[in-house]
Amino acid sequence: MLKFKDYEYIRPDFEKLEEEMNILIDKFENASTFEEQSEYFENIMKIMSNVSTMGTLMHIRYSINTKDEFYEKEREFFDENSPKFDKVINKFDKAVVKSKFRPELEEKWGKQLFTLTDMSLEVFSEEIIEDLIEENKTVNEYSKLIASAEIEFEGEKRNLAQMLPFRTSKDREMRKSAENAFLNFFEENEDKFDDIYDRLVKIRTKMAKKLGYNNYIELGYKRMNRSDYGPEEVKNYRKQIYETVVSLVVDIKERQRKRLGLYSLKNYDEGFKFLSGNPKPQGDPDWIIENGRKMYSELSPETKEFFNFMLDRELLDLVSKEGKMSGGYCTFINDYKSPFIFSNFNGTSGDVDVLTHEAGHAFQTYRSRDLGIPAYSFPTYEAAEIHSMSMEFITYPWMELFFKEDTEKYKFSHLAGTLEFLPYGVAVDEFQHFVYGNPEASPAERKAKWREIEKKYMPFKDYSESEFLERGGFWYRQGHIFERPFYYIDYTLAQVCAFQFFNKFNENREKAWEDYLRLCDAGGSKSFLELLELANLKNPFNDGVIEETIKPLRERLNSIDDSKF
Repeated sequence: MLKFKDYEYIRPDFEKLEEEMNILIDKFENASTFEEQSEYFENIMKIMSNVSTMGTLMHIRYSINTKDEFYEKEREFFDENSPKFDKVINKFDKAVVKSKFRPELEEKWGKQLFTLTDMSLEVFSEEIIEDLIEENKTVNEYSKLIASAEIEFEGEKRNLAQMLPFRTSKDREMRKSAENAFLNFFEENEDKFDDIYDRLVKIRTKMAKKLGYNNYIELGYKRMNRSDYGPEEVKNYRKQIYETVVSLVVDIKERQRKRLGLYSLKNYDEGFKFLSGNPKPQGDPDWIIENGRKMYSELSPETKEFFNFMLDRELLDLVSKEGKMSGGYCTFINDYKSPFIFSNFNGTSGDVDVLTHEAGHAFQTYRSRDLGIPAYSFPTYEAAEIHSMSMEFITYPWMELFFKEDTEKYKFSHLAGTLEFLPYGVAVDEFQHFVYGNPEASPAERKAKWREIEKKYMPFKDYSESEFLERGGFWYRQGHIFERPFYYIDYTLAQVCAFQFFNKFNENREKAWEDYLRLCDAGGSKSFLELLELANLKNPFNDGVIEETIKPLRERLNSIDDSKF
């Protein structure tokens, strides 16, 4: 059995691959029968799958150790060359769109592939290749800057992820000291963050103009593969969150303030939920993983098979260490039909969340691994997050394995936290609409706008002891803003869908699991709204859906006496 360490990385020869692709594209265009054209189509898919596989292996291994000189050079190679390869993919997309056998191809491979193909033609031209290369390099500057953090604290150098246990300490002075040390990294590098982001905004705006768009907002939605909704639907959705969820979150934060016995909930208090301490797993990483195996073995035969696959092939890298990229993610290695989970365990409840959230992504890709189209490995971003966020709730019955006597405290904290996330998520989205609608705004104007939006959606924020946060510096830490514009709203859309699954599981677990499996099996073969229909979920853009979804959650929270925690 191959393990991840045995998965072979070979640098793609893009020049040779371009020649092969051009030959196959010519044959595809000149095919006289559907069967013949379909064969060339599959051969082209194999090449694209291999390039994707090598890029994914490179990214994973670089993420694990950003100081690895070999993979750092490979990342630079991909940043420089993959946008050039997009040129031949663009040529193939044009051939597919013009194919006289398109109806037959759509019937065989699904309409969504051709919807994605149509959009890919709208977001690329050879004219922007150099801009794409520059965008990749600039995003990499942000990643390296974040990974470079070495914070001297309590006698050791620590990265950003390793500061979290101190930032949520029972000792308020420790929390304050740790939060200030954490923020100092961002403030000391403020000019660098501003410069990187300013360049990214201008690069992306320039690309949009070259492609004929009025601004990057229009291009950004296309790049996110949004085919069945646009900025107006999202604006109305943000309005629903503002009207329905903000007041609920204000109440949740007031309950937290009272639980902690504080006159005011400062920025360094927000991560600390209970005087008895935040719920955390009662064992080390190996113990967490072993309980994860037990949990997925009992949840269903499908999840048992999946998690054993992940463990047997060593497809998880979970523990934080020096030089490791921050954050967590799940990706899919096409040619090996293998999901991979990356994270930074730090002794908090987030370690368990990785085994539910990222495993939800991984389970989906495992279930849909045989669809045969690289573009179907994951759905579009907002749909992809449904599987992960729903899995967090689906696994509630097994949380006692990890948290023991703190299980109910964890569930309360988790549910409250997911609700608290919605206003923040839409604030990130509204900020990005401002930025790309006003690309000439100065860094100071951007920060001022962020603070204005923060006050709208999160009026409880008390930054009176942080001048840096008061003038709008919080968003530097949100990598999505730098790396993938307009992505963040997807988490909130998926969260609302996950809440629907939670409500469904509380009503009829067996039927809800059938809906969840059906969603996973479809992978990325349908659009966001089509997948919602497939899974019997309601459209969160429609008026009233947010209120209907949130009502049972509000009642659930109000029925819990959180003072006992």
